Amino acid sequence: MTRAQAIRFTAVILIWGLTWRVIADQVGGPVPPIWSVAYRFLAAGAAMFAVVRLTGGSAKMDARGMMFALGVALFQFVANFNLVYEAERHVTSGLAAVVFALMVMLNAVMARIFLGHRLNARIVVGAVLGMGGVLLLFHDDLVRPGGTGGGAALGLGLLLLATLCASSANIMQATARARALRPLTMLAHAMLYGGVLDAAFAWATRGPPVVPVGLRYYAGIAYLAFVGSAAAFAIYYKLIRDIGPSRAANINLATPFVAMGVSTLFEGYRWTPWALGGAVLAAAGIALALVKPRARVDAIPPASGAGAAA
Repeated sequence: MTRAQAIRFTAVILIWGLTWRVIADQVGGPVPPIWSVAYRFLAAGAAMFAVVRLTGGSAKMDARGMMFALGVALFQFVANFNLVYEAERHVTSGLAAVVFALMVMLNAVMARIFLGHRLNARIVVGAVLGMGGVLLLFHDDLVRPGGTGGGAALGLGLLLLATLCASSANIMQATARARALRPLTMLAHAMLYGGVLDAAFAWATRGPPVVPVGLRYYAGIAYLAFVGSAAAFAIYYKLIRDIGPSRAANINLATPFVAMGVSTLFEGYRWTPWALGGAVLAAAGIALALVKPRARVDAIPPASGAGAAA
């Protein structure tokens, strides 16, 4: 990579690594998580439309494009993020990020099922190793006496479901229809649709909007909307065009370790031998899946690793 590309690559890793901590800071406060999700993507959608205008693009899409963006919104910005926010009531943000690192393998499996892409044996072995690593990371929470294991197991289940939703949105982006759309315009529509749907669901299930009090909450929403969503996805799509989706997807491998470090500093996460072994095993599995088969994915659709619930 060139220096500029390396800077952008590193920037996305740091942004999405810190994003998990900001989400955790908002969970458990006076604002229901679903309203926090709605505020985030209403703001992010508006910001993305501003980016489209500032870069000289068109915000218009035909009806088919809008329906496609709506599908991405449902999987990525509604189901995925609400599941993540709920999961972080039960697990640390760093562990949540590690689960999402497995999306690079899940993308490959789903691409084989729905797009007919070749599935290399390395990906299968890597997926098994990665899942084993995640289970080791959760070992202490799952076996801890006193009934706390149920909460950790629930958090893990929600995260896996969220990862499936995010991967579904990625597979949608790997279709011919997605390649025919302007990525920033599609993303702007998807984020705004997601914010509106999140708000409607929040109102129906949690009542009218809760107006938060405190600068810290608004600062968190601003970071998640403008930096963690609008800016990070714009940079990520630029990287995909510059260096290819396979190399850009390695961001998903590095991000969890930033998140784990932040979780250690701010959440008091303690690295046990089980956790250390799990982290190594998960990293080995993800690396094994990325090493060779990913080079073949470049000949396929653009955007296979984007959109973890960061």
